[in-house]
Amino acid sequence: MTHKAKAIMIQGTASNAGKSLLTAGLCRVFKQDGYRAAPFKSQNMALNSYITKDGLEMGRAQVMQAEAAGIEPRVEMNPILLKPTSHVGSQVIVNGEVLGNMSATDYFGYKKQLIPKVEAAFQKLSQDFDIIVIEGAGSPAEINLKDNDIVNMGMARIAKAPVLLAGDIDRGGVFASLYGTVKLLEEEEQQRIKGFIINKFRGDVEILRPGLDMIEEKTGIPVVGVVPMTPLDLDDEDSLSERLNHTEIDGIIDIAVIRLPHISNFTDFNVFERMDGVSLRYVKHIESLGDPDLIFLPGTKNTMADLRWLRESGLETAIIRRAELHTPVVGICGGYQMLGEQLEDPDGVEQGGTMRGMGLLNALTVFEPAKTRTRISGRMIYKEDVPGNVAEKVVQGYEIHMGRTRNLGRCRETIQLEDGRIDGLCNEEGTVFGTYLHGIFDFGDLAAFLVGRLMEKKGMDPEKWHFDPEAHKQQEYDKLADLIRSSLDMDKIYEILEAGITC
Repeated sequence: MTHKAKAIMIQGTASNAGKSLLTAGLCRVFKQDGYRAAPFKSQNMALNSYITKDGLEMGRAQVMQAEAAGIEPRVEMNPILLKPTSHVGSQVIVNGEVLGNMSATDYFGYKKQLIPKVEAAFQKLSQDFDIIVIEGAGSPAEINLKDNDIVNMGMARIAKAPVLLAGDIDRGGVFASLYGTVKLLEEEEQQRIKGFIINKFRGDVEILRPGLDMIEEKTGIPVVGVVPMTPLDLDDEDSLSERLNHTEIDGIIDIAVIRLPHISNFTDFNVFERMDGVSLRYVKHIESLGDPDLIFLPGTKNTMADLRWLRESGLETAIIRRAELHTPVVGICGGYQMLGEQLEDPDGVEQGGTMRGMGLLNALTVFEPAKTRTRISGRMIYKEDVPGNVAEKVVQGYEIHMGRTRNLGRCRETIQLEDGRIDGLCNEEGTVFGTYLHGIFDFGDLAAFLVGRLMEKKGMDPEKWHFDPEAHKQQEYDKLADLIRSSLDMDKIYEILEAGITC
């Protein structure tokens, strides 16, 4: 008999209702209880993506949820990824491969053809795991988008999954949101909702009790839990935009990330937020740059357009001046491409033509239609403080880029990849560095090493300071599981999961 996992789905009354973390929390609880659990989201829209071991691209939120479940991320967990290229269009990625760019209107008409892909991905996961925790997107009551829905009630129907509907009480109007969502659904869809979750609650739950009783009475759907607002340091989609709003300097080490208009994969820098004494802030105005200890130029979905913005905003000139004063500048992916002498786009991958770079690295980038997607490791070669001494560090990350960058002659080659390629380049002084490797600071002690060097420049002793990013991450997942167990009626959720749904 073919194995088939049980499924349960988290939907929300709106975006940012906390679906991603609730999904991750349930995955962690099921893992702790001895089940093989996996996350699933049929369609994700995000510029933060990840490359699997087999070189396929998927959304970061499902990677976080897979980590919570203690399993390797697989592209089946997120078969459709939409990466916005404009306000009205996205790059469409199906099963980890680029399908092409589509306008919102074109995609809305096309997505019915993707239903078999979604079904196949879900069935493949279902054969390998005991429990699939499915995350919806936005709200199931977006009635203008319900035709051929593949991410909310349409997905619940495909998976035959009971639904838990989450509402964000911190926004206000949570009972109206829950009630209105239910009543805008078809009768068959209403029957799928087996429980409400009140999320992000502050205060005494007893004060909430009359409202809980009334929403149960009016809808016939039980409230299975009230989750308090609790700070957790995890990379869920809802928290990502909040990170970009951090502009204050509140640490000894000041790190500035340039907030490009098409910024992507800014999860590359989250590890620095978790370090005591480090302030990671996002800068989008020249007057906010100040005198940081380190400047990061992040990845971008549109390198040439964002370089033009950097130039017009005055930030390019300010960054160059800081580099001339030996402030370290590090570029990742698109940020790396900007650092060079010139960018060439002969095939119109971005906007065509040639563009002058920032000139901080003696390097040339040529855009190519084929996207490079790899998970890879290598060796970073760097100079020690003792003249003439060099040392090595093992590094690891993933590439997602459309272009190649080559040394024009005055750069040091700093990263030798395991497949023989050269990746990282830095200037002769070692103060400007670029790499295509996303996630490079999430592996090993490279981030701690970099911060330690910045501390030494300030006359501090880095030996007294240590940070283990992996141990910290696992601790946060366990805290999330504790929150879920203490807030939700897990006996009721297991009952809902066991009963399933027949239609």
